[in-house]
Amino acid sequence: MILLLSSYNYSFAQVKSVTASGVVRAKANQAPLPYVNVVLLTEKDSTFVSGTVSNDEGRFTLTNIKPGNYLLSYSFIGYTTFNQSFYVGSLSNYLDLATIELEEDSQLLNEVVITGQQDAVNERLDKKTFTVADNISQSGGSVLQAMQNLPGVTVQDGKILIRGNDKVTVLIDGKQTALTGFGNQSGLDNLPASAIEKIEIINNPSAKYDANGNAGIINIIYKANKQKGFNGKAGFAAGAGALWVRKENLPTIRPQYQFTPKINPSLSLNYKKNRINAFLQGDYLYTETLNKNEFVTRTYDDGSIVRQQTKRNRDTGFTTLKAGTDYTINNMNTLTLSGLFGYEKIIDRGDEPFFNADLSERTRLWQFLEDEIKITVMATAAYQHRFQQPGHLLNIGFNYTFHREDEQYFFDNILPSYSGKDAFKLLSDESVYDFNIDYVKPFRYGRLESGVKLRKRDIPTNMEFFPSAISPIDVNAGGWANYKELIPALYSNYIYESKKIEAEIGLRAEYVDLNYQVNPNHNTYKSDGYSYAQPFPNVRLAYKFNDDHKLSLFFNRRVDRPNEVDIRIFPKYDDVEIIKVGNPGLQPQFTNVIELGYKTNWEKAYLFMSGYHRFADATITRIASSVPGSNLIYAIFQNAGKSYNTGIEVIYNQEVSNRYSFNLNTTIYRNQINAFTVQNLYPSPNTFSAELQEMFSGNIKWNNMLRLPKALEAQISIVYLAGDLIPQGEIAARYSVDLGMKKQLQKGNGELFFNVTDLFNTLVIKKVIQGDGFSYTSDDYYETQVVRLGYSYKF
Repeated sequence: MILLLSSYNYSFAQVKSVTASGVVRAKANQAPLPYVNVVLLTEKDSTFVSGTVSNDEGRFTLTNIKPGNYLLSYSFIGYTTFNQSFYVGSLSNYLDLATIELEEDSQLLNEVVITGQQDAVNERLDKKTFTVADNISQSGGSVLQAMQNLPGVTVQDGKILIRGNDKVTVLIDGKQTALTGFGNQSGLDNLPASAIEKIEIINNPSAKYDANGNAGIINIIYKANKQKGFNGKAGFAAGAGALWVRKENLPTIRPQYQFTPKINPSLSLNYKKNRINAFLQGDYLYTETLNKNEFVTRTYDDGSIVRQQTKRNRDTGFTTLKAGTDYTINNMNTLTLSGLFGYEKIIDRGDEPFFNADLSERTRLWQFLEDEIKITVMATAAYQHRFQQPGHLLNIGFNYTFHREDEQYFFDNILPSYSGKDAFKLLSDESVYDFNIDYVKPFRYGRLESGVKLRKRDIPTNMEFFPSAISPIDVNAGGWANYKELIPALYSNYIYESKKIEAEIGLRAEYVDLNYQVNPNHNTYKSDGYSYAQPFPNVRLAYKFNDDHKLSLFFNRRVDRPNEVDIRIFPKYDDVEIIKVGNPGLQPQFTNVIELGYKTNWEKAYLFMSGYHRFADATITRIASSVPGSNLIYAIFQNAGKSYNTGIEVIYNQEVSNRYSFNLNTTIYRNQINAFTVQNLYPSPNTFSAELQEMFSGNIKWNNMLRLPKALEAQISIVYLAGDLIPQGEIAARYSVDLGMKKQLQKGNGELFFNVTDLFNTLVIKKVIQGDGFSYTSDDYYETQVVRLGYSYKF
């Protein structure tokens, strides 16, 4: 008995200080509030004891609190200050302050609102977060368009590049889905931005993220509302593009689209009562677009010249529905069930005329109709258990995705002495099963994150060709193929934080088994695949000079696994003489990244600077080559060897006055691809060699925000993209100016916006490509200028 009492008294005596933590949310919609000032005062005379600010998730922690009576004060611009009495006893090392809700200051609705926007660059310097609603100049468009003026991001040929690299993994709410592609970026140009709350750019992902995507991760976060009762938001936007002809067609083809309509209705509903929170988000985006208007001149070593135009008029309708429910079982357990449905229909009407050098003779007219339907269904179940200790969590999730790609192409092949009709049909059904367990354990000076993930992915594909008597189609390259992928993974990540030092050390171990089964009757390719078991470490070390100055060092090892479309064996004939084909022999590309970042804050400004070096082995790139005796060009993915990407990124944000603020960012980098030699197997074996390629490039983006009287805001975005290195060639410099305005109406519940993208219609994509035995130049005058008007109302 004496021993027991002594032991108890010893444990009791050790509690000399306490750590308290909580979460700050907006009372109106339950959104987490970052950068809230949390100040601890003595209750007796309001003497300052300590203070902190909430993080990106609204969480805060106060450490080394002695037992006693205190007052906690929470303050944030635009919200009413909240004070809370707080008693610290001697029986617990950790105290959970649960959720603190702040109310909006209604007096600000009729005044000039000084908005306290969070810094885009987070505290760890590894992530940038952007609110889509703040991007006024791109409202009413697609997610891809909304990304065009984000720091460090460029859009090229419908793909996202981060710091000049297109190996980007795109997530939705932290998960890979067929809606945005597993390993590629399909669908972003049609996903409505009206459905999206925020976009996160993660340059240096930790071990808890999938290792795929060496350039980084873009996480698209859907809108979510947890306000009590019934509430929602409805919106409608309309617009028009291609307001005039930028370059006239070559002779004898159908007109290019002009004054193309855009329509985007959206609706979000939410109902919360007691333990149930139900939500629905629906968006529809209909666009007619001059999707491509490319003029190409091909010059061969024998002196022959081919001039061609690829004009594509596109009609797209994209419907997305997301619905679900959060069920709070009790204070410690939550279950979320949700589903997502996407239906996309694309109709392309294209013309491709081919002429000699002086346009006096047309050698071919290739007209095509593409009818494509994409259906995506996703079902998710997520369970969270919260332990007694704040931040101590267990998450278990299951996600199923089905994606159907149903394409039909119909061609008119018109030659000087013959006309024929060709067609092909492709059907692909993708099924993906994801299961994950994630565990978070907080400590006094950090936390441990660990988990497991299992992915199983199957994509059976079938291609049928229907050629005419004289056809450029390779009918023997059709048939079936089956893509099978299995990826089990384990990860552990430890984060340590003290007053001056931060450290994050993680390791992800992945095993990948990919098997690509090919129709045995295919005329070129055979079944292939690969497997590997590899570690993917990440390290972040940071030193805090003070609260306003921080230096961080990062190291990451990542991989780019070839996506199914990269190895797909079927030739694609949307361009009949520059034919794209996959390569089932393609291998993963492994990349190491080192980065040094620095951030400094002033009262109304911040500066972020970063220098990075990325070096990759087995670089994946598309090689354009020709076969002797033919003027057809085949673009095939290959592993080209070693490549390097070195650069600096600078972001400067300044609030000049209550009326004007700006964000200026630049990325300057050097790309290098070492000399390499590869053998293309399709359509017949041929060898391609390239010398070392290197080039300096970059971009400058200047976003200006004006807060005018009567709740009116305006944005002017100026983007300059320098010339850059692309496979076997270069892309020329280009620039654009975007303009947007919005006005708050109906006591802040309504919002009206107007914007124009590419105000001066200057954005033209110009390329120069050098192949083996040929070269070509291309100028693409696709639709870039769009005018939009929209209105939304919260209820």
